[in-house]
Amino acid sequence: MKYRRLGRYGIRVSEVALGGWLTHGKSLDDNTTEKIVHKAFELGINFFDTADAYNAGEAEISLGKAVCGFAREDLVLATKCYFPITQSPNDRGLSRKHITESVHKSLKRLGTDYIDLMQFHRFDAETPLDETIRAIDDLIRQGKVLYWGVSEWRADQIVDAVHIAKSLNANPPVSNQPQYNMINRRIEEAVIPASLQNGLGQVVFSPLAQGVLTGKYVPGQSAPSNSRAGDEKSNMFMGWLLTDETLTRVQQLKAYVEGNGYELPAFALAWCLRTPAVNSVIIGATSPKQVEQNVLASGLKVPTEVFEAAERIMKGEAA
Repeated sequence: MKYRRLGRYGIRVSEVALGGWLTHGKSLDDNTTEKIVHKAFELGINFFDTADAYNAGEAEISLGKAVCGFAREDLVLATKCYFPITQSPNDRGLSRKHITESVHKSLKRLGTDYIDLMQFHRFDAETPLDETIRAIDDLIRQGKVLYWGVSEWRADQIVDAVHIAKSLNANPPVSNQPQYNMINRRIEEAVIPASLQNGLGQVVFSPLAQGVLTGKYVPGQSAPSNSRAGDEKSNMFMGWLLTDETLTRVQQLKAYVEGNGYELPAFALAWCLRTPAVNSVIIGATSPKQVEQNVLASGLKVPTEVFEAAERIMKGEAA
């Protein structure tokens, strides 16, 4: 496993991280989660990502149980707040009240004394940004949080946060967690340049486009019943990825990649990691074997011309 600094900061995270959006505390029982987390740790993954909103706190609880036997200093635990878990009017957004209470609840669920990376799940247009930044900075100064970041924020929102933090002599954000993969490259235009200029790294989610970039979905065929696309609740996030045009290109990509001696999942993850702007790719896994397959992306050597040919395939051009 290779490790990269998080943005311009000193903390190092594994190039492949393990997340639990649709798995921890939800589709997987705690025993299976523990096996997957332990396999990930054994293979060098030190970066584990979750959120309070994932299954209303159950994902944090499940992850906390799975990592309780590890030395705390060997882990980088990341969680998030913004979305509501209850009907309480203050259980949402990025107010000082919600951030403070979310951090304390996450600490309890994770069974830890501090959170390495606290991320704001979305931008809150209803709360002054200076209130949000002062709140997280106070928690950092109290030792309950080490670093903070954002998720799916626009470039201008990231820049504003950095400038306001500097004006307040507060800790600035260190990372952004956006969706990024060979199908969805929208952050390349503005988010990545703004982040690089201001010292933020990218820890990207859905690097396999929710499994589409594994090649397991075939145009004209029903999704496997045990797959994410085969689950009615998960499928609602995937419709735009499951067009025959996209799936046909992915099958062409799969043939090209395998013809060059690579497995598509590891190749697609390595494509995200081809740029130093991306510090880590967050994978989901339902078995230890999936983790073993995905960690092969770390340090994978792929010639630039192979990546470029793969990109042309995904654009519908000749390889």
